[in-house]
Amino acid sequence: MNQQLSLSTFTIEIDRQPVLVLQAKWQREAEEICQEWLQTNLTALKSNGVPLCDAKSEALVRLAHRDERARYREASETSRSPDDIKVVYLVELDGSPSAGL
Repeated sequence: MNQQLSLSTFTIEIDRQPVLVLQAKWQREAEEICQEWLQTNLTALKSNGVPLCDAKSEALVRLAHRDERARYREASETSRSPDDIKVVYLVELDGSPSAGL
């Protein structure tokens, strides 16, 4: 029997600040995305002139809260990252009119 797993919505916190929301099948998958792809991008992106993370930042992946899931659903309808992983930022990015990528 072929069972298809639904996606869960996860929030990535950087230094205890919710920064972005994405979907993955498992938390481990979301953590791998955070470590492999997002760490590089988050150091390059800024909010209010401050990088979203640096070498000393602590990242935490957790299940998204209801309001974060709602923002993800709302923003992800029109936003897409280059590698087809939908990422919605919960902070305002410098030089970007919207919170989604």
